Amino acid sequence: MNTTTIISTWQTIIQQFFPIFTTPTSQIFLQLVTGWVLCTAKRTITGILPFADPHGQRAHDAYHRFFPDASWAMSELWHLLTILLVKIFYPTGVIPTDLDDTLFHHSGRKVNGAGWWRDAVRSTGTKLVHAWGLNLVVLTLRINPPWGGEPLGLPINMRLHRKNGPTLTDLAEEMLCEVAQWLPERWFINHCDGFYASIAGRDIPNTHIISRMRRDANIYDLLPKKKKKRRGRPRKRGQKLPAPKQMAKRVRNWQQVETVERGKVRKRLIYVRKVIWYKVSEKPVLLVISRDPKGKEKDDFFFTTDLNLTPAEVIGGFAGRWSIEDTIKNTKQFLGGQGPQTWKRKGPTRAAALSLWLYSVVWLWYLQQKNAQKLMVRLPWYPTKAHPSFRDALMLLRRALWKERIKSMFGKFTVHDKNTDFLIEALASAA
Repeated sequence: MNTTTIISTWQTIIQQFFPIFTTPTSQIFLQLVTGWVLCTAKRTITGILPFADPHGQRAHDAYHRFFPDASWAMSELWHLLTILLVKIFYPTGVIPTDLDDTLFHHSGRKVNGAGWWRDAVRSTGTKLVHAWGLNLVVLTLRINPPWGGEPLGLPINMRLHRKNGPTLTDLAEEMLCEVAQWLPERWFINHCDGFYASIAGRDIPNTHIISRMRRDANIYDLLPKKKKKRRGRPRKRGQKLPAPKQMAKRVRNWQQVETVERGKVRKRLIYVRKVIWYKVSEKPVLLVISRDPKGKEKDDFFFTTDLNLTPAEVIGGFAGRWSIEDTIKNTKQFLGGQGPQTWKRKGPTRAAALSLWLYSVVWLWYLQQKNAQKLMVRLPWYPTKAHPSFRDALMLLRRALWKERIKSMFGKFTVHDKNTDFLIEALASAA
């Protein structure tokens, strides 16, 4: 693969976001995100600087001010990124998205926006663990990669949840509405866990919801057809139905379907019924009860506001929500999203958002490379590896950027031998 072409592609992607910045700030932005990718140390601003500006052409204060004080808006970065991704991956059809929240750990009492929050990773059913950091609500675009397998979740929006501020559900609604305004002629299908099920009753334009339903939910039958007008306020719901868990025990006519869950075909027993979950939405929703034919897994209860979806689409759609979990883990692990030590004003929120934004851009760059799948890392202890991971995409980009940087530093005196190649491979895999 031509290294010069790779570098040009990377810069072309980043340059599409230059209109958001002033001319000096746009160059700082390019250097920072490139340095962020190349950084082999902890992703603090000081740690990124030697890789962003190795010749020290600018004062280090310019890079430190980029996050807390520079005149640019993260919402505009998200806007341009969303339009770009949808244009490439979803020129037509319904656009699938995923929603979840996460905790970016930080240390220090004076981190703007930080607080004590429940740590979902370390908490269990019997033990509640709290940690200090930024509580973020993240929205991702679900992409089916050309090599198949599990989908990818590319972040397209983010909100910071503050103490005594809008709730997580309010922030989720705000993001979904904002993305719908960016693409007013398109329809979306959003997948979220049961915590966000209540957004199904919110007025979100051009958006349907797939989520979990509580096992003990109070559900009602649809309204029967009106026979004659009666006195008093008209009813909004039919007769009360058994809770989903009780309903599943009474079902006798299970149907068997095949679903695609995280790239794998599974057989499921399903029962479907239109109901009204009155505490969530006054409009009918489609309840889908999913059962493992082997009886090894507990019954699952899903619902969607799109009454035209098939049960297989509902179950498979919710299973694909795992992509956002991978996104959050990879952003923390391979991009050091929790690392930037910028504590004041907009700094913490912008740094966290930019790490998620960078995750999307790295995947976007990788997916635009020819034969990129063949260049994934083959490890001797993982011979069954079939699909590229985010680490593969990041390593390929680093390899190309390091080759170009070494060439620009040494010019005609650059030596290409096994030692140089070994050094580049070591730098590409370092994180």
